[in-house]
Amino acid sequence: MRGRDLINDCLPDELILEFLRRLDSKPTRDACSLVCKRWLHLERFSRTTLRIGASFSPDTFVTLLSRRFLHVTSIHVDERLSLSLPPPPTPPPLKRKRGSNKSSSSSSSSSPSSSSKRQKVSNNKTRYGAENAETCSLTDAGLIALADGFPRIEDLSLIWCPNVSSFGLRSLAQRCTSLRSLDLQGCYVGDEGLAAVGKFCTKLEELNLRFCEGLTDVGVIGLVLGCARSLKSVGVAASAKVTDASLEAVGSHCNLLEVLFLDSECIHDKGVVAVVKGCRRLKSLKLQCVNVTDAAFSVVGDFCVSLERLALYSFQQFTDKGMKAIGKGCKNLKDLTLSDCYFVSCIGLEAIAHGCKELTRIEINGCHNIGTRGLEAIGKSCPRLTELALLYCQRIGNSALYQIGKGCKSLETLQLVDCAGIGDTALCSIAKGCRNLKKLHIRRCYEIGNKGVIAIGKNCKSLTELSLRFCDKVGDVALVAVGKGCSFLQQLNVSGCHQIGDVGISAIAKGCPQLTHLDISVLQNVGDMTLSELGEGCPMLKDLVLSHCHHVTDNGLNHLVSKCKLLETCHMVYCPGITSAGVATVVSSCSHIKKVLIEKWKVSERTIRRAGSILSYLCMDL
Repeated sequence: MRGRDLINDCLPDELILEFLRRLDSKPTRDACSLVCKRWLHLERFSRTTLRIGASFSPDTFVTLLSRRFLHVTSIHVDERLSLSLPPPPTPPPLKRKRGSNKSSSSSSSSSPSSSSKRQKVSNNKTRYGAENAETCSLTDAGLIALADGFPRIEDLSLIWCPNVSSFGLRSLAQRCTSLRSLDLQGCYVGDEGLAAVGKFCTKLEELNLRFCEGLTDVGVIGLVLGCARSLKSVGVAASAKVTDASLEAVGSHCNLLEVLFLDSECIHDKGVVAVVKGCRRLKSLKLQCVNVTDAAFSVVGDFCVSLERLALYSFQQFTDKGMKAIGKGCKNLKDLTLSDCYFVSCIGLEAIAHGCKELTRIEINGCHNIGTRGLEAIGKSCPRLTELALLYCQRIGNSALYQIGKGCKSLETLQLVDCAGIGDTALCSIAKGCRNLKKLHIRRCYEIGNKGVIAIGKNCKSLTELSLRFCDKVGDVALVAVGKGCSFLQQLNVSGCHQIGDVGISAIAKGCPQLTHLDISVLQNVGDMTLSELGEGCPMLKDLVLSHCHHVTDNGLNHLVSKCKLLETCHMVYCPGITSAGVATVVSSCSHIKKVLIEKWKVSERTIRRAGSILSYLCMDL
């Protein structure tokens, strides 16, 4: 029957709710809520997660949300996500009386009364801006409203909310006793509020206290005593008054702890040892503590038999001795990160390789004493390795990656940054041995050229991400091979590869139809022909970076946007061939556009009125 709603007549509420719960994308859920009033009601009923940025009035905003969404259990408030505020209201123009002439108008504008009016308007604008700055931050009142509106909340993140204090946190804890995860990163809460969380939220499992400068051992210990039976994850960073005493309390009471993150100069061996001995279930340990030494890691090797992830940053008293202890005791280690550990050498990495054969991920960043021999040991002893990142490793050479290619057949992700000793020979070894490679990110490795990238294109058919930033020896020939062999490629970044031009990018456009992200910034040999080819061959393109491409003009942009209707971001600063007309074309043709980065002087008033919220400016005075 004409006009009859067959879907709503046939489908029960339970089936529509199940359908809505399976939608992961917020825009998709929002679109479904606009189908009809019934779907709007059901979508609100099914939503369990809310994300809130720095809104115009977050306290009021939270109250409104609590009335609409009744079954929310997870709320994330992140005030780093700012919203552009509306401009201050301008006063209506003064009406001139009939018969007034220019001279009288001029004289009146310079009169004391007119001057006082202008001063009053200026003061109002200043006061308006100050009030906006204050109202754009969640306060204790908003936190109390959140607790009243969502009493069954289980997961709460309050990231960089400076106006939230212990009073609001205490009120929240009293009402939301089912809280299981609490993130207070950057909040200036005190000991009283944290102790209240420990007293009332006895089911708390995850706690993040990074950059909570108002805390001391008193508050942390109070929370630990209250949540001892449930706490599984703790993170503390940049809290100068949180010392070993807090960690001793954690070690004594939190037997279920699995994750510990510490970034502090006030933590010593005593605190780490207390946690390690008391928390036998520890699986993840992430430390940046300059005063922790090998002695603590000897205990880690003895007691942390379940440890799976270890990340160490900027250690000055951690050597091969500590590495040997970990390799001897932590047989289940799967993820290892070493960053700026200057006193660890190949001997320590060899000990890890021989003892931790379950490793699947390794990141070595700025450890200048680790060389080829250490990584060769990883290739020989760790066949399950799937991800390898080498950053600023000047002593690692080609033979190390030869061994990785020979022994680690399951490698899927490889990242190389500023590794002077790694060249085409190494990349050929990876291409031939690791045919399941999906992500390859290379930056400033000047010995890598066409030969290595061609080998990747011929052998790694499953490649989805390729980044070759500032690799001067890579040219069009390499990209032609990638275009022919890597049809599943989704992301490509060749920023700063000066030998790449229209031929190489056109080959990508013809051979990689699934491409969604492309960065060709600082390429001087790319012009409008490339953009035209991209429009024809890559209709799924969402992110495009054209900055510093001097031969790209408005004509190329017209061809691109006429086909790439899904484009969401476009960066095109320092492109002399792109004018205000090109910017207007991008804004008007791409209905999904979210961000355009351009010089301010290239944007017309009409474009600003039409799409001011998506425009971002770089070098505003150019």
